[in-house]
Amino acid sequence: MEILTHMEHLVGRLRGPFSLRFIIQPLVAVILAVRAGLKDAREGRPAHLWTIATDPARRSKLLQESWKDVAKVFIMAVVIDIIYEIIVLRHIHPLQSLIVATALALIPYLLIRGPVNRIVRHWWNRKELRQ
Repeated sequence: MEILTHMEHLVGRLRGPFSLRFIIQPLVAVILAVRAGLKDAREGRPAHLWTIATDPARRSKLLQESWKDVAKVFIMAVVIDIIYEIIVLRHIHPLQSLIVATALALIPYLLIRGPVNRIVRHWWNRKELRQ
């Protein structure tokens, strides 16, 4: 029963106060990921998430770099979610706040950065071949 209540709390965030953050925070994370992906492409680096998953030697450095890029968005997502919880739920549920912040900030960032890098590098390579 308690798991069902937690799921209702998570889903309930989609409507009601602060629901605009479900658009704004992922959008900010995507913008940061595009900037980082463009930088990766300029530097000739491999796809970010793929390298994290497959290269243990570089994993720690890449995760630190990702955190540096997205930390502010993640922290803001946690803070806004805690404010939501205080206003709507009248209790703070830290795990729920971390889940929401991960969904709004970390996941979009990690999913977008690598493909931007690959697409831009592919586009630049095609452009060079035509010249």
